[in-house]
Amino acid sequence: MEKLRKALAAEHAAVFAYGLLAARTSGEVRRRMSAAYDAHRAQRDRLRTLITTRGGRPAEPDASYALPFFPSDAKLAVKLAVRLENGVAAAYLELVSARDVKVREHAAVAMQQAVTRAYSFKPDPPAAFPGMPVAASPPASPSAGSAGG
Repeated sequence: MEKLRKALAAEHAAVFAYGLLAARTSGEVRRRMSAAYDAHRAQRDRLRTLITTRGGRPAEPDASYALPFFPSDAKLAVKLAVRLENGVAAAYLELVSARDVKVREHAAVAMQQAVTRAYSFKPDPPAAFPGMPVAASPPASPSAGSAGG
């Protein structure tokens, strides 16, 4: 139950932070921040339900949360959003080993969504295989009509 409460606390913090982040951005970035805010509110509500249906008491949100740095512009807001999503994913990582299948499934999907949101804020897509060297282009193959000889 404590790991569910920890994930819920991460969602509370995300809801708080995205409210602030959306106010520091505009245009497409603001739209994505607002969508992330809505997604974290929905996750928060699902976690509250998971906890209460199992007889637990959900963690309540704090009045305020300390941020690692102040997002004074859109660039810093995006940087903070990526860091925030990585933290949420880490909170769910502890739940993927839960005995309850429903909790494991919820955690796996929530982690995937958090990582996807984190990458959506980065300007470049992630490498297909992070850490692997980029392969050179394959050599051009001989045309099918030419005879080898």
